[in-house]
Amino acid sequence: MSQPAHILVVDDDHEIRTLLAEYLEKNGLRVSVARDGKEMHRVLDRVRVDLVVLDILLPGDDGLTLCRALRANSQVPIIMLTARGDDVDRILGLELGADDYVPKPFKPRELLARITAVLRRTTHVLREPLPSDVRCYCFAGWRLDTTARALTDESGNIVALSGAEFRLLAVLLAHATQVLSRLQLMELLRGRDLDPFDRSIDQRVSRLRQILRDDARSPLIIKTVYGEGYVIGVPVATE
Repeated sequence: MSQPAHILVVDDDHEIRTLLAEYLEKNGLRVSVARDGKEMHRVLDRVRVDLVVLDILLPGDDGLTLCRALRANSQVPIIMLTARGDDVDRILGLELGADDYVPKPFKPRELLARITAVLRRTTHVLREPLPSDVRCYCFAGWRLDTTARALTDESGNIVALSGAEFRLLAVLLAHATQVLSRLQLMELLRGRDLDPFDRSIDQRVSRLRQILRDDARSPLIIKTVYGEGYVIGVPVATE
């Protein structure tokens, strides 16, 4: 039997921390609490957490700073707590990689529903690998260095990639044996505000095929699985 999800609540208001911890635990979740960034990092260093509820207004590093730091090193889902009507903080939080937001004041039941929805969505969605997981991918004579963010051909020449092209290629290579749908690719690329029928993924794949000199009529490196998505069609080695 699997353990209940472990939630970390980061809020400097003692009453809110206590209320949320009690409510979420009554509803079958495990809960840890922290009042600021330092306590948050101590908890994360000690235990595995499935989702972070992160208030924006915190002493020391604010929630946006902590969200940026978390997303640079982790794929843990994040729900931001924001002041009601503060659209700037809400937009910034989502741009920095938060999965959802809840405006204050809120009902614990609403937060529970948001937590459940995010966990349901992210549990079965592939997560983008951390840069530290793999330094280089080698495939069909090409080499993608994820540290230097550089693509080189078989002669060692550096080939220019945009940031979007680099991220898409890295994600495809990281899941080289799996067919990835547009929706999965958008989730992995954190494009959650995009329409799953948006053609930008197709356009990026087309551009990558041109860069990799992969015949668009009969591609070997990035194959299309009709009705399903895209998959790397050549062996991929990692360093």
